Amino acid sequence: MLRNIPAILSPDILHTLRAMGHGDILAITDANFPAYSMGCKVHRLDGIPATDVLDAVLTLMPLDSFIPDPAYTMQVVDDPNAVPEIVARFQDIIDRVSDNPTKIITAERFAFYDRAKSSFAVIQTGETRLYGNILLTKGIIPPG
Repeated sequence: MLRNIPAILSPDILHTLRAMGHGDILAITDANFPAYSMGCKVHRLDGIPATDVLDAVLTLMPLDSFIPDPAYTMQVVDDPNAVPEIVARFQDIIDRVSDNPTKIITAERFAFYDRAKSSFAVIQTGETRLYGNILLTKGIIPPG
């Protein structure tokens, strides 16, 4: 056990977060997401809500401050202006936990999948709420 590390983050996930570099993308996805089709490392956290995983990840990982859009979610099909409850929760978590609070950007479904294919890794959760997917671009921790 280690101090100040959220217990839901496995050793493999911690390794991935540490191995990621500035500008790498992490996908936190729901249970329906085609994670293995993305072609990258997939970590499974079955039974854990995506909101809990986002909160845990952002306690450790900085969001990129050099780009205007370090957080992406998928638009609702046929209603691109809708904001699903889970996306509103994602925004609340980013505002509360992130070192670089930013507004979430949305992308059309297939554009989201294309962006997700460039992910360094996917954490597939047990999230059952639809549209419970978010892409995060890792930032830097400035010298101290």
